[in-house]
Amino acid sequence: MTPVTLSRSKRNEAMISRRTSLLLLGSAPLLPYAARAQGSAATSSLDPHAAMRWAKGFEGQRRADLGNGRFLNPIFAGDHPDPSLVCDGEDYYLTFSTFDAYPGIVIWHSRDLVNWRPVTAALTQPIGSVWAPDLVKHDGRFYCYIPARTPEKKSIYVITADKIEGPWSDPVDLNLPLHIDPAHVADDDGTRWLFLSGGDRVQLSGDGLSTVGSVEHVYDPWRYPEEWVVETFAPEGPKIMKRGGYWYMTTAVGGTAGPPTGHMVIMARSKSLAGPWENCPRNPLIRTLSAREKWWSRGHATLFEGPGGTYWMMYHGYENGYWTLGRQTLLEPVKWDADGWPRPLGGDLSRPIKKPRDIGPQPHGAPLSDDFSTDKMGTQWAFYDPAQNEASRLKRVDGTLHMAAKGKTPSDCSPLCALAGDQAYRVIVDIEADPGAEGGILLFYNRRLYAGLGFGSKGLVMHRYGLQRPRGAIPGQRDPGGSAVSKLSIRLTNDRNILTIHTSDDGRKTWRKFDVQMEVSGYHHNVAYDFLSLRPALYAAGQGEVRFRNFTYEALS
Repeated sequence: MTPVTLSRSKRNEAMISRRTSLLLLGSAPLLPYAARAQGSAATSSLDPHAAMRWAKGFEGQRRADLGNGRFLNPIFAGDHPDPSLVCDGEDYYLTFSTFDAYPGIVIWHSRDLVNWRPVTAALTQPIGSVWAPDLVKHDGRFYCYIPARTPEKKSIYVITADKIEGPWSDPVDLNLPLHIDPAHVADDDGTRWLFLSGGDRVQLSGDGLSTVGSVEHVYDPWRYPEEWVVETFAPEGPKIMKRGGYWYMTTAVGGTAGPPTGHMVIMARSKSLAGPWENCPRNPLIRTLSAREKWWSRGHATLFEGPGGTYWMMYHGYENGYWTLGRQTLLEPVKWDADGWPRPLGGDLSRPIKKPRDIGPQPHGAPLSDDFSTDKMGTQWAFYDPAQNEASRLKRVDGTLHMAAKGKTPSDCSPLCALAGDQAYRVIVDIEADPGAEGGILLFYNRRLYAGLGFGSKGLVMHRYGLQRPRGAIPGQRDPGGSAVSKLSIRLTNDRNILTIHTSDDGRKTWRKFDVQMEVSGYHHNVAYDFLSLRPALYAAGQGEVRFRNFTYEALS
């Protein structure tokens, strides 16, 4: 199939129209070149949208619902990439890529598409790094198709449940090692298909638990002009819906990270799932045009019908200056033009939008503070890159989380992580370590990149750039050595990518400032890969166990 490409004059016309619409929506004025630069220079200190204000939820966490019938993106702050949505009557269920976090595939519920509550974590058995899933309901049963990879194996798996709350089945391997981003669709005759990255598809068995025949190619995705600044072509994330006599396929191209202008949303349609597929003459439907915009690398969209016959797109993007927060979930209204193609209406998403459905005040999210009296694994806490029996390291007794030590450093001890979605926040935890153990709290990206403070038999241990350095006695001056520390409260303040550490050895009555502050805006995917975010994390390394009490979270203005 020959790709459809707009002429240069048409592209310029489309870009001028796009810029005009952004100005009408009230986007920020042009900034000096330094502020418009892409890459590490475009940090939070240069954010042209710093005056935006969200509503506040639990612990001051930012929330999209403004309480006046409108919302301000993101609907999910923090790392919630590759959203996959299923509608069941008036109920909407949503899940995301969870990568190296287990339990994974956390499922959320909403009735207005803006306010969400956690339901369960559907994937408890480690199968590798979990990429973009597809959550569907077919013939009264829920399915989640999950691409996952380890250094030894790549494949796509499926888990099933009679009820969204579970129990969910163990993963079934579909033996598809060459593709990612599955999308389930049933043809008009009931045949089930799994569409895949690269414009391919494979037939599924009637029960959806195995494949029939071989993978076939059915679509050549639209290609952007060569001079555009993108990461790479990488057609992925197909999502399919039917409207009228056409099947509509939404696809992501341009690479999910890299330059802010890379990732984009394209569309094609066909009267048959087998093709031929006609590319939309207005591709791309969604794309970040410059680093001045609020949301970077926008892509991986799902087009769907919402309440009252309205149509919406849900997708992810990086927040201007906050790659560290990962890819956040965005919601945008869509209208259908007379030519039968959808047109997104949200501009650069820097302004409030009317809610899809206003059903009054609704809770959103959940508190992140934890007294460790109940099990919040999956819905809040998740191990990074765990072994099969990782959960056996934990036990909760009388408000204390006991964590058996593992490995030698945060890089090999599978820290216990929680997602944070605020530009500025503070976390505190009380820690007690056995002799021979090292415990602490971090801002953790992956095993190669993290920052924070720990302690053990040799005193304090500073973590920066994913490297460890002994820091001697409290408060952490450059002493050649220090006596053992067995009990300490540690406070991390992440204020727009500046990390400040305090310690207390008198039960949080007084605090001492650690003598090193850290700039962490570079702790993200474009530096260290893995598609993750910078997350608060607890760790226990060495021998014995580390005990954690009274984890508290507070969003800061």
